[in-house]
Amino acid sequence: MLTIDYYLAPQSPYTYFGHARIFALANLYGAKINLKPFDLGGKVFPVSGGVPLAQRPAQRQSYRLFELTRWADHLQLPFNLKPKFFPVAGDDASRVIIRVDQDHGTESAMKFAHHVMTGVWGQELNIADLAVLHGLLVQSGFTADQAQHLIDSRAQAQARYDANSADAIQAQVFGAPWFVIEGEPFWGQDRLDFVERKLAKLSGQPLPAQ
Repeated sequence: MLTIDYYLAPQSPYTYFGHARIFALANLYGAKINLKPFDLGGKVFPVSGGVPLAQRPAQRQSYRLFELTRWADHLQLPFNLKPKFFPVAGDDASRVIIRVDQDHGTESAMKFAHHVMTGVWGQELNIADLAVLHGLLVQSGFTADQAQHLIDSRAQAQARYDANSADAIQAQVFGAPWFVIEGEPFWGQDRLDFVERKLAKLSGQPLPAQ
């Protein structure tokens, strides 16, 4: 089956911009998403040359704001350019996304991840707060008891979170979102046009008329 390895960091604005679109493309071309939340800042940046936002040169930080504004306007997504809780740790959110995937499947995990990212960028929520994650799980359709179980069992996701981060390093990932299709890497939500071309070619389907 056609598979997309999807490396995501739930605190990343560009992952937020691409999330619904990669899900739609997977459904359109009959591809399975292999969901891989990973530790971008803690594990991958140190070996890939990446640096946290605050440590980047001033000109890069300035240009980033123009890019974010352009993409948010283009995609018509709710977006706060400088949300109250950012930078924010995405580790617990990643672990809970993994737990949802393990217990309830990828579609439910993708839906919850969408709510997490919208929480950061659209609603200015602190996704490092477990009470916030609980509320986002309920918003995603889980009962309060199910949500609490997923949060309480998040330590069970640590092995997979570590494995995803190791896989990312092995796959030479250095940013998020990152997609791998049959060994070919695609970095960034602005490469989704090329992702679609790859999926269309492999599935034997024509590209939709533009």
